[in-house]
Amino acid sequence: MSLATDFERVSLPLENAFTIARGTQETAENVVVRIEDEDGTEGIGAAAPSAHYGETADTVEAVLPDLLEAVEDVGDPHQLDRIERRMAETVERNPAARCAVSVALHDLAAKRADLPLYRYWGLDPEAAVSTSYTIGIDSTERMAEKTETAVERGYSTLKVKVGTDRDEEIISTVRDRAPDATIRVDANEAWSPREAVRKIDRLAAYDLEFVEQPVPAADPEGLKFVRDRSALPIAADESCVTLPDVPRIADKADIANLKLMKCGGLREAKRMIHTARAHGLEVMLGCMIETNAAISAAAHLAPLLDYADLDGSLLLAEDPYDGVPMPEGDIDLAGLDRAGTGARRE
Repeated sequence: MSLATDFERVSLPLENAFTIARGTQETAENVVVRIEDEDGTEGIGAAAPSAHYGETADTVEAVLPDLLEAVEDVGDPHQLDRIERRMAETVERNPAARCAVSVALHDLAAKRADLPLYRYWGLDPEAAVSTSYTIGIDSTERMAEKTETAVERGYSTLKVKVGTDRDEEIISTVRDRAPDATIRVDANEAWSPREAVRKIDRLAAYDLEFVEQPVPAADPEGLKFVRDRSALPIAADESCVTLPDVPRIADKADIANLKLMKCGGLREAKRMIHTARAHGLEVMLGCMIETNAAISAAAHLAPLLDYADLDGSLLLAEDPYDGVPMPEGDIDLAGLDRAGTGARRE
C-alpha cells in the first residue's frame, strides 16, 4: 500500500480575544495534515502548537516532512504502533506535530474500516461526557457579557480563567449571570501555594466544581501543599504533560488534565487515561484553540473521561472544518453520520 501526504498552515481568527493568566491571543495558528491512501480515502488531522510547550506553527512545519516520510515508508495506516515508533525515532519531541499525524492516521484507518472512530475503538457513545465552555479573562463587564452569551447558547458547564487581582469579583459576577451552571476555574499557574489556598477558600463559596493548575508546574511540592489544604478538588494541567508525569502527580492532584497536543497523539492519550485511572486520578481531556480537524478526534475519547474541556473550535470566529456535533456542549458521538473522526472541510 502507498500513502500520499501533505499539510497546510491555517490562521483561524477567534470570536473574542482569549486571555489567560500568561497572555492573550486573537488568532490560532494550526497546521492541517492530510494522508491519502491509493484508493483516494483521506485522513485529516491538525496540530495546534503552544509556545508554552516549545512549539510554534513554524516548528511544526519544519518537522512534518520527516514525520510524514516515516508514514510513507511504513505505508499502512493500520500499522499505528510501527508508525508511532518510527515517528518517535525520527523526531523526539514536537508533540503537536506528531499529534497531527496521529489524528490523520486514525481518521484514515477508521474510514477504511467504515466506522466512526469511537466504534473502531469499541467505545460506548452514551458514556460521552459534555464539554465545558471557557470564559477568558477580560474586564468584569465583558466576562459578564460572555457568560450571558454562553448561557444563552445552552452551555451548562463553564470554565472560567482566573489569575488576576479581582478573581473573586470575576467568579461572583459569573455565578450571578449563570446561577445554575457548573463552574470550574483555571488559574494557569498564576498563584503561589499559600495564595492559592486562601483564594480557593474564598472562591469555594460560589459552588465551584474544581480548580485547575493553581500553582506553577515547576513547583510540584507547592501543588501538593495546595491539594492537601484545598477546599476544592485540584486538576493538574501544566504539571501533567506526558505519561511519566501521571504517577508524579498522583499524590498532588485529584484530576489529570490531558491534552493531545501535549502528549503527542491518540494512542499516548489512551495510555495516559488508563495510567491515571490506575493511580486513582479522575481524568479530564482538554485542548488548545483548535480546528475541528483536531478536536473531532479528541471528542471520540469522551466515553473514557470524567470531564471534557473540548471547546477549542467553539471559540473560533469560523472553522473551515466540521466535526463531531456538540449541541449545547453535548458531545454527540451517536449523532455522527460518517466514518473516521468526523472532520471534513465545509
